[in-house]
Amino acid sequence: MIAEESDVIRRAADGDARSYGILVDRYSPYAMTLAMRMLKDRRDAEEALQDAFVRAYRALPGFERRAKFSTWLYRIVYNVCATMLSRRGEPTDMTQDDAHGDETSVEIPADDALPDEMMESGEFDLFVRDEIARMEARYASILTMFLLQEQSYEEIMEVTGLPIGTVKNRLFRARMLLRDAVMKRFPEHTYGMMT
Repeated sequence: MIAEESDVIRRAADGDARSYGILVDRYSPYAMTLAMRMLKDRRDAEEALQDAFVRAYRALPGFERRAKFSTWLYRIVYNVCATMLSRRGEPTDMTQDDAHGDETSVEIPADDALPDEMMESGEFDLFVRDEIARMEARYASILTMFLLQEQSYEEIMEVTGLPIGTVKNRLFRARMLLRDAVMKRFPEHTYGMMT
């Protein structure tokens, strides 16, 4: 955590609403992305985000700084969204292990399997974001945290409360779904992905 952010967090924890506003401005786009991936509805995601930020503000004096602020905040967002899914009556397995979730030897396909011109393409970026949005929440949330927000396995474990094997398993499945969608949409560029 950079010193400036640490100072802002300290002031916000002491009740400075302006400092908390700085944190909200900084993290709301990422938190909104996670909420959208889980809830698949903008109004629900906005409501969840408001609830999560209120909860975070109330809990901030107890923030122990053992984790990064972003990880702590995303955990709150994740829990609020999981609760909303449950209240909707939708089947929610956001915190349950997948079959074979305790396996730790899952191979994650590398991003370098995609040709550079595809990775740099704006069209490709939009396509990837759309495909992630279409995935089941349990895969979309993990892939969003890993690929778009560049969180580590350990940070994803802290946010979701899932064991490492389940995180790796879901990430593997999500990347396979994404790879299959890319191969269908961009068949002319998939020669390197087949190996």
